[in-house]
Amino acid sequence: MTLPLKNTVFPMILLKVAEWFLYKLLANSCYKAAMKVKNSRIFFKNSSFRSSHQIPLYPNISKCNNIRKSETIICDIQSTLLRSESFFPYFMLIAFEGGSILRALFLLLSSPLLFVLDFEAKLRVMVFISFCGMKIKDVECVGRAVLPKFYLENLNVGVYEVMKSAGERMVFTSVPRVMVESFLKEYLSVDCVKGTELHCFGNYFSGFVLSSGILIKHRALMEVVSEKKPDIGIGNSSLHDHLFISLCKEAYVVNREDEKAKSILPREKYPKPLVFHDGRLAFLPTPLATLAMFMWLPIGIPLSIFRILIGICLPYKVAVLLGKLSGIRLRVKGTDPPRSENDKGVLYVCTHRTLLDPVFLSTSLGKPLTAVTYSLSKMSEILAPIKTVRLTRSRQKDGEAMQRLLSEGDLVVCPEGTTCREPYLLRFSSLFAELADEIVPVAMNTNVSMFYGTTASGLKCLDPIFFLMNPRPCYNVEILGKLPKELTCAGGKSSHEVANYIQRQLGAALGFECTNLTRRDKYLMLAGNEGVVEDQNSRINTPN
Repeated sequence: MTLPLKNTVFPMILLKVAEWFLYKLLANSCYKAAMKVKNSRIFFKNSSFRSSHQIPLYPNISKCNNIRKSETIICDIQSTLLRSESFFPYFMLIAFEGGSILRALFLLLSSPLLFVLDFEAKLRVMVFISFCGMKIKDVECVGRAVLPKFYLENLNVGVYEVMKSAGERMVFTSVPRVMVESFLKEYLSVDCVKGTELHCFGNYFSGFVLSSGILIKHRALMEVVSEKKPDIGIGNSSLHDHLFISLCKEAYVVNREDEKAKSILPREKYPKPLVFHDGRLAFLPTPLATLAMFMWLPIGIPLSIFRILIGICLPYKVAVLLGKLSGIRLRVKGTDPPRSENDKGVLYVCTHRTLLDPVFLSTSLGKPLTAVTYSLSKMSEILAPIKTVRLTRSRQKDGEAMQRLLSEGDLVVCPEGTTCREPYLLRFSSLFAELADEIVPVAMNTNVSMFYGTTASGLKCLDPIFFLMNPRPCYNVEILGKLPKELTCAGGKSSHEVANYIQRQLGAALGFECTNLTRRDKYLMLAGNEGVVEDQNSRINTPN
């Protein structure tokens, strides 16, 4: 008796999948066993004899000198331009920052499976989990605003120094092009980027690669350059890369033991200053680091809520004590200068690192302050333990409001207008300098190990929660001396001169670089908009 076709299709598919998985598992296991035998001392008891007979096929990258601007250089970003061999952390950043915490958890749970798969199958699984159902614009935003920071911190210094000397730079990689193209072109001025192309339906990724499959580097190179050989090729020690760089006039390989391959590129040598970046994760999410984060979350979320409650409900001294016991590090330098005899309050001018700047300043001084802000979520406004007043970005209205608040007491203002994570100060608005003669600059800085407490494209109402979820968040508060009267507007200085002077003073105290960048520049770079605030009646633009 013959079974109906519909009853046999599914078992056959299941059998095929099981057969494929078993084949991949056995093939990968046999390959690893063979490599271990090859690298062991079974065949050569004398290790010096073995090493003396191993002649490298291509010279080390350190031998590559005297590169001319007319020369063309090619390389891969994975395991060559970057020090890290695994691209898992960057897929995790796509999954977490562009997707959700559940997508990130699913990718983490797949890591044991990834360990036994070959390179192509591993890449396809990571692509599917990280990209399936993701909006194209969200992935492009992560590639533009989140990934460059981690790429710069993992650059192979030796390869980068060689690459920047060449006139034409080309990168061929098996990882999805959308993950690396923005960084390579914007920061490293790469002329041509070829990577695996992903399938899309409408404005979403399907999670699959195109029918052309995973990019094979030597084939893609032959298609691009045709008969003309590139001048220099750089690769790693794998056979695939040897085939790739063999198509060049000169070829070099990366040595993992080389000092430059291990060293981290100093910030001052970055090809382009990293002033802005987005995302919540403050660490490179390797499998072990990501596992530690998920193990911390059941502790970190209640701990964050507890820290918020003690700041709202308890007196300053008790809140500081309990905060320190819960892991918050508050370092205060300097003292509050004496107040003059006039009726107006003191204006504290702070650098802006997170929304909690005024709260930690108020706690450090042990007195209530009023904070003015351009944008604050309703939740943050309700939970704030100090009085907050929202500004309108209308210079006249804001000036009148701040004058009134100063007549009632002390006031905190962050003239940068938005937060900045990196060691840079944005341009200071000069409005505050016109309103007060009693000005006290305050240098504030933060240090986190797991989560950033700011975002340009995420939910701002969660900023304090993410900051306080860190195991040991640190706030450094340095109260500088009161600004001398001769350096204020009352002493004949213009408001712009006062603002610029205070910016330089705070920059020197923190070791930060002063810039002319504004909130508008930040949001254009990170979120693709001008940082406008939607009002009920009108659309208000940010100041220049």
